Amino acid sequence: MRVTVIGTGYVGTVTGACLAFLGHKVTCVDTDLSKIEKLRLGETPIYEPGLEKLIALAHENGGIDFQTDLAEPVRESDVIFIAVGTPPLPSGESNLSYLEAAARGIGAAMDGKRFRVVVNKSTVPIGSGNLVETLVREGLVEAQPELAETVRFGVASNPEFLREGSAIHDSLYPDRIVLGAEDARTMSVMSALYQPLVDQKFLDPSFAPRPVDMRPVAVVTTTITSAEMIKYSANAFLAMKIGFANEISNICERVGGEVTEVMTGIGLDNRIGIGFLNAGLGWGGSCFGKDISSLLHTAGEYGYQARLLEASLAVNRLQRQIVIQKLQEKLYILKGRTIALLGLAFKPNTDDLRDAPSLQIAEKLIQMGARVRAYDPIAMDACRAQNPSLRICYCNDALSAAEHADALVLVTEWPEFANLNLEDLASRMNRAVLIDGRNLYHPEKARQAGFEYSGIGRASRTPLVRSATPGTEPS
Repeated sequence: MRVTVIGTGYVGTVTGACLAFLGHKVTCVDTDLSKIEKLRLGETPIYEPGLEKLIALAHENGGIDFQTDLAEPVRESDVIFIAVGTPPLPSGESNLSYLEAAARGIGAAMDGKRFRVVVNKSTVPIGSGNLVETLVREGLVEAQPELAETVRFGVASNPEFLREGSAIHDSLYPDRIVLGAEDARTMSVMSALYQPLVDQKFLDPSFAPRPVDMRPVAVVTTTITSAEMIKYSANAFLAMKIGFANEISNICERVGGEVTEVMTGIGLDNRIGIGFLNAGLGWGGSCFGKDISSLLHTAGEYGYQARLLEASLAVNRLQRQIVIQKLQEKLYILKGRTIALLGLAFKPNTDDLRDAPSLQIAEKLIQMGARVRAYDPIAMDACRAQNPSLRICYCNDALSAAEHADALVLVTEWPEFANLNLEDLASRMNRAVLIDGRNLYHPEKARQAGFEYSGIGRASRTPLVRSATPGTEPS
């Protein structure tokens, strides 16, 4: 098929590259010329493992190109994805200005030569399918009133479930594909578009191999409204799981429990599952907070107070203060202290700093008079560019960050941090305090390396009896 993708952020670029890799002819459109020029050179404006390689393969398969003009790609396309940003407004509702501009632009460019499907790929408020249909038609009537009765198009919702850092894997080997539409013709087009993913018969790329247990992908076909709700509900539930783990971790610290053991114990219950039960500094990124706020706003419009969703946001905000509290417990006075942060991105394998815990922690420490040093394998350039007034000393590696520091805070669990020589780190510091914000390190090994160790939801001291085999229980 001929496909247009509007927006070249994480969702748009990955979606376009994957569809072209599967054999469709794809044009990605964006108004940001600098992003388009980079993509034309085979470079990506975002950090996502394997994405540049996938774009190269996409050129060889169906073909992919990058444009700033929307009109011609729309006229030539069977399917048009809207994958623009919907950032939150202060009220919690989503800013739909980019979505509205894209929808009107699609309508203005349409002709009557073929049936087209306009797809909401962005995470959009409930009811946006109806809005997009109206805006497309308005754009058509304003630009080409003579075609108003002859142009035929359908609208679909096809929410994405990508995780930054593993977006290619999530796109090529999804758990499920959700298709929302109100008519059979639109649903038929969307089903045909995704048939290669459903069948899983394509040759998998070497840098993103197919899981050995991969089966044909489940397809959920539903109404547009239900598809929109599925996306919000999924993110809200995952955020609540993380919040639950953090609440339990705070109780564990007070009673002497080990949250990692507790979460393993409950995660083995197949009604619960182990995913998203890692206690830590809370979630960040562009999705969970924005989507919960949008869902709360929608609930409020209908007179409903969603207390669980409100609590999820509150727990996440408070979780980030735990680092400050732990530093105060160890160092008492933070003014004049040097604190080193390992990791700036909100999660590994991305340079995304949106709602990153590191930024709030750094801002609070600086406000309290501390000096902040930081190292991140990927995100430091993005942090400099996006936060020019943030007084952080950026370091070349983890060892440099630890030099003469009074405490070290593990913020992002980058794989390379798991392999650091803890003894070397501790020996370089003024005082070897380690706040393990992601429970990456074994407490006893960290203490043996010379650190005053504190994790999240972990006992402050090792119990005399951690476990017992049958027949050896103490009397």
